[in-house]
Amino acid sequence: MPAHNPFKAALAARQAQVGLWLSMADPYLAEVSATAGFDWLLIDGEHAPNDLRGTLAALQTVAPYRSQPVVRVVAADTALIKQMLDIGAKTLLVPMVDTAEQARALVAATRYPPDGIRGVGSAVGRASRWSAREDYLEVADDEVCLLVQAETVQALSNLEAICEVPGVDGVFIGPADLAASMGYRGRPGHPDVQAAIERAMQVIVARGKAAGTLTSDPALARRYLELGCTFVAVGVDVLLYANSARRLAASFDRGVPSAAAAAPSAAY
Repeated sequence: MPAHNPFKAALAARQAQVGLWLSMADPYLAEVSATAGFDWLLIDGEHAPNDLRGTLAALQTVAPYRSQPVVRVVAADTALIKQMLDIGAKTLLVPMVDTAEQARALVAATRYPPDGIRGVGSAVGRASRWSAREDYLEVADDEVCLLVQAETVQALSNLEAICEVPGVDGVFIGPADLAASMGYRGRPGHPDVQAAIERAMQVIVARGKAAGTLTSDPALARRYLELGCTFVAVGVDVLLYANSARRLAASFDRGVPSAAAAAPSAAY
């Protein structure tokens, strides 16, 4: 059985992939989102309450649909990465990667020896279909798609070196953390932050890697796609629900406080 990861193949072919963030941590809503027609769905384990079992449930729920799951781990932890791969995550997004050394360590965590340090236990895992995929160990390394997040001033200063690391398939720019790192906390739309983001995207694309980000601004999302980004998330499930619910309540004069009614920026 050959290695197969449609999302990784699409990025390699520079086919733009439009996604949705799953922060609700609920398999039922994950399935609803999978029917919406997005190319990919981000199961967020960093800023949403998706633990290992919750992530597994989301992976199982979206599996029958065309939307490809991407799992964001809470941290660059080798043991946690091993668990996520064993439960069937093929594409990982890892936050706070500031150096090429960190990127190389992540590549090693996603590869089996002798090319990496991933523990060999797939025989009892969902990734191998509990050993039904008899050649899983032979194809697993090629199946993994590793995306790293550059979201600090330090990361941007090391961006070219990060992009040169073999095994890194794409780099995701985290606008909210980058804005904070640049001294503009809570203002990812500041012109200086946006200029830095655009320069970073150009570097990533020029180095032959997939560039990605998240924004709830449709015009900005289209701008990023025009710059050559190939994976752009354009919304967050919990904010879509929260903002729609607030508008509905407000339309019946339910007295929603203006601060709560305002749509927050989804850019992390």
